[in-house]
Amino acid sequence: MFTLSIDCGGSFIKSAVLDESGTIHGNERRIPTPYPLSADSFVKAMVDVVAANAPADRITIGMPGMIRRGVVIHTPHYINEAGPFSRRDAQLVESWQNFDVQRAVAAATGKPVIVMNDAEVHAAGVINGSGLEVVFTLGTGLGSAIFDGGVLAPHLELSHATVRSGVWYDHWIGEAERQRIGTALWNRRVRLMVERWRPVFLWDRLYIGGGNSRLVTDATRSRLGDDVVIVANNSALFGGKRIWDFSNLHR
Repeated sequence: MFTLSIDCGGSFIKSAVLDESGTIHGNERRIPTPYPLSADSFVKAMVDVVAANAPADRITIGMPGMIRRGVVIHTPHYINEAGPFSRRDAQLVESWQNFDVQRAVAAATGKPVIVMNDAEVHAAGVINGSGLEVVFTLGTGLGSAIFDGGVLAPHLELSHATVRSGVWYDHWIGEAERQRIGTALWNRRVRLMVERWRPVFLWDRLYIGGGNSRLVTDATRSRLGDDVVIVANNSALFGGKRIWDFSNLHR
């Protein structure tokens, strides 16, 4: 059984085919996320990704936003005409609203498909299934997922929580802000974010992943606490295979 795992971010789409053990077969692929990106264009992009990879029996797609049972309730970035934090396009918003992307990709590829929030797929690749486990992903913006005893909780868009009036965590901790303020100050924000959310969740373990997790410094790691683990971004691809193993998965 081979799984094509597709990690769709605001800036890049990464993909790889994994076997039952989670070993990647062939090459891991990465392409820029194309914009403007309507729902129909997204499905076509997924068909192209399938064609570019080795044959697989099933497909996992992780994408940003609120995804319920494969249906898009809300997605950021893809509703903007030129990508993350650019001008919102009303026609793109309409194309994505309540779009059953899971059904559409399955119909276009003829394969079983799971479509979930990208942070939830990432989380499936790192959790151990014990206690309350929270995952934050740092990249274009902030992603999050919560598992309790290996059971996925309903998704919360923590990225839309405000740091202060008019400023979302998605912007405050995202890549554009990191470039603006520099990595040193951005690391300070990572520490502040963990300190602010710890008493809210009282997690047993927090995992921090995503493309920018590699920029968390050793000094920051030492101050985050023993209950915080930095994980590799390619965990999202492994999660694409492992997500099929969760028989009690909420999706």
